[in-house]
Amino acid sequence: MNSDAALLALAALAHPTRLDAFRHLVEHEPEGLSTGQLVEHSGLTQSTFSTHLAVLARAGLVRSHKQGRHVIQRADIGALRDLMLFLAKDCCQGRAELCGPLLAELTCC
Repeated sequence: MNSDAALLALAALAHPTRLDAFRHLVEHEPEGLSTGQLVEHSGLTQSTFSTHLAVLARAGLVRSHKQGRHVIQRADIGALRDLMLFLAKDCCQGRAELCGPLLAELTCC
């Protein structure tokens, strides 16, 4: 991941509706949720929520696939991992005393 991709992902998550939707999708991995279920969870209209979903998809955080009549949305866990690793490596600059505790806490889950 490079700085531009990280900024795009962080900007996408920097809105309460999008952060909540992403969290909700992560909770429902690996099955994902239909777009309708996400809209219902958000309490927004379909068109308003679709705008937020498009931002997450453009940032590479959400992937979709058709399943029958439904479009299933899934959190891209690989993109989340890449973002977290980018931040840890870029910000810590290889300093184990900074990154070690952070990485240990992330691996405990």
